[in-house]
Amino acid sequence: MALMEPISLTEALASFTDHWSPRIVTTVNDYDVRVAKVEGEHLWHTHDHTDEFFLVLSGELHIALRELARERTVVLPKGSVFTVPRGTEHKPYAPVPTEILLLEPTGTSTVGDHHESVPDHVDATTGHALN
Repeated sequence: MALMEPISLTEALASFTDHWSPRIVTTVNDYDVRVAKVEGEHLWHTHDHTDEFFLVLSGELHIALRELARERTVVLPKGSVFTVPRGTEHKPYAPVPTEILLLEPTGTSTVGDHHESVPDHVDATTGHALN
């Protein structure tokens, strides 16, 4: 077994510049702990089999939700957490440069199981390893 060392989230976030392209900083059981830099719009998407956990490390994240035949937006300032329940169509948006931490089962796609057309600025991935 390899010797584990602490991971600096500040250093992890400083190691890349891409937006909407999460990096896997560690795993917990069968879950990835991912960090991402985000700004602007993501896309409407749904995860059929998993919730999606967001922690805002800096900036501000808005998440539009389509639920129970209505649409609403939750606003997450720095230090806030929010879980999008499985099966809920959602669209993250960051009005300013924002850094987030995500907790998702390993192999979960950033664009979910169902999604609209993926714009060029969104990385459709299951996460990238830190360099």
